[in-house]
Amino acid sequence: MSQTSFEIQQAAVIGAGTMGRGIVMCLANAGVSVQWVDNNPQMLEQALTTVAETYAHNVRQGRIDQAEADARMARVSAAADYASIRNVDLVIEAVYENLELKQKIFRELNGLLKPEALLASNTSALDIDAIAAATRRPEQVLGLHFFSPAHIMKLLEIVRGAQTSPAALEAALSLGKRMGKVSVVSGNCHGFIGNRMLHPYVLEARKMLLEGAYPQQVDTALQGFGFAMGPFRMYDVVGIDLEWRARELAGKGQDAPEVQVDNRLCEMGRFGQKSGNGYYHYEPGSRQAEHDPEVDALVLRVSEELGFQRRDIGPEEILERCLLALVNEGAKILQEGIAGSAHDIHLVYLNGYGFPADKGGPMAWADRQGLADIHQRLLALETRQGDQWKPARLIGELAAQGKGFADR
Repeated sequence: MSQTSFEIQQAAVIGAGTMGRGIVMCLANAGVSVQWVDNNPQMLEQALTTVAETYAHNVRQGRIDQAEADARMARVSAAADYASIRNVDLVIEAVYENLELKQKIFRELNGLLKPEALLASNTSALDIDAIAAATRRPEQVLGLHFFSPAHIMKLLEIVRGAQTSPAALEAALSLGKRMGKVSVVSGNCHGFIGNRMLHPYVLEARKMLLEGAYPQQVDTALQGFGFAMGPFRMYDVVGIDLEWRARELAGKGQDAPEVQVDNRLCEMGRFGQKSGNGYYHYEPGSRQAEHDPEVDALVLRVSEELGFQRRDIGPEEILERCLLALVNEGAKILQEGIAGSAHDIHLVYLNGYGFPADKGGPMAWADRQGLADIHQRLLALETRQGDQWKPARLIGELAAQGKGFADR
């Protein structure tokens, strides 16, 4: 590659939490030297130890040799403050999801870094343009949404803001390639491609708990379809408390009926795998999700308190509602130009969300059903359940032409 001001050779990562650790390893593994900043020196010290332990573990497993582990570790160094990272080509901010905090960091960095340096946020949902607005270099700002654990998960969503320059995007794509990632460019909207589509899918799963289903039943249906894990097992792995704390912090969303089961679990300290209990029970040291009748009793109690008349919900309805919610949102994302193609959506869902590979991705699955059929099924749901099921305009248009998402 020709030497340009955008070839990333030195980077800095801000934040020594779980995401920061994974991102530091991605960069060091790709031959990039990384300076690491965190306002808590103890946390940074611990994080450096964790990275060293991960590399030592990789050596024991025979994945890399000692010389490679040493070379990777040598590329990582602790930096005292922002001033000491002023010469890097790229800064990736990986602090928790708070817009004001991210804007404050970007504002400070803008004045310190060299003019051609790129500023990236590892946000999973926040507005990249609002973050870029805190700087005088919006064309150098983008999102680099890594998936957890970042050094293992293949997917990287590269989020272009309204003013992100083509050169900045190209540099990010080139870095993604060096890190061995499957990189997908997304437009800027809440949740980007992956999490924006996940929202209505999970919402249907949660609604069905209130209407008559139980967590294990929903997960079993979706795992039977081929998903790596159902939504409730996924929440246990990620941590049920993440969204709960985010709702607390935002001061909104805690009253919605569909999050009441989550709220109750969190109030009981059932945060998922990490606490030994979530939607499922986990024996000490085990990741095996075990059915917990106590959770079924809680689901029943919450839905009755909210005044729901419970009914039997079969696997067909679970699949219908979860999959069509995913496809309809995917169609809106294509319609708005947030994703460049159905193929990009497939890359996101196959590499980041455990969608079954043999089904090719959500939009490919819909194409196989025939979009005229999908359109009719969405209209039927709209009649029964309301406006949220209104089919995306694109589905009707493609169905009328006898085309699929792949033909776009």
